[in-house]
Amino acid sequence: MRRSVLNLACCLALAAAVPWVRADAPAVRLVPDKSQVQFVSKQMGVPVEGRFGRFSAQVAFDPRKPEGGSIRLLVDTGSATLGVPEGDAELPKPAWFDTASFPQADFASTSIKGLGNGRFEVAGRLTIKGRTQELVVPLAITQAEGQSVATGSLTIQRLAFKVGDGEWADTSLVANDVLVRFKFTLSGLGPL
Repeated sequence: MRRSVLNLACCLALAAAVPWVRADAPAVRLVPDKSQVQFVSKQMGVPVEGRFGRFSAQVAFDPRKPEGGSIRLLVDTGSATLGVPEGDAELPKPAWFDTASFPQADFASTSIKGLGNGRFEVAGRLTIKGRTQELVVPLAITQAEGQSVATGSLTIQRLAFKVGDGEWADTSLVANDVLVRFKFTLSGLGPL
């Protein structure tokens, strides 16, 4: 009797320690070849567009119960490109992304709020070059043919993350504001 009580106690302790996932919860996965992360800055008043070629996402999110969800995005800063060899050679250097020391930018959600009609606000922490800023990301989701497309944009200040440091900190050369646009195609996301 005593042994069966101990076995039951051990089983309950293990069950409490293991994170359970509902068997009917679909696995949400990023479709990289149908997704993109772009950025637009201004150099001497002229818009300059770039993109990141490699990124990954971990999504645990039910659009009908967004407050219980989480989103994490990791961006390979070494995959940044402006499409111009001279500019692409500068981006990995310490004054810009310093990819040798900081190979990834990281966004981790802290809360998700539903606004209705497929619109959400994702609050979280963005870390670039070891510097973290709190921000709120507007997000819109559309669904068709078993896939969901999450889109949005936000403006960040590059100098808050020391991107374009040193001689490049002069905002008359390169503006402080950087527009970030994203489109993430996801499979397995539940219905809106």
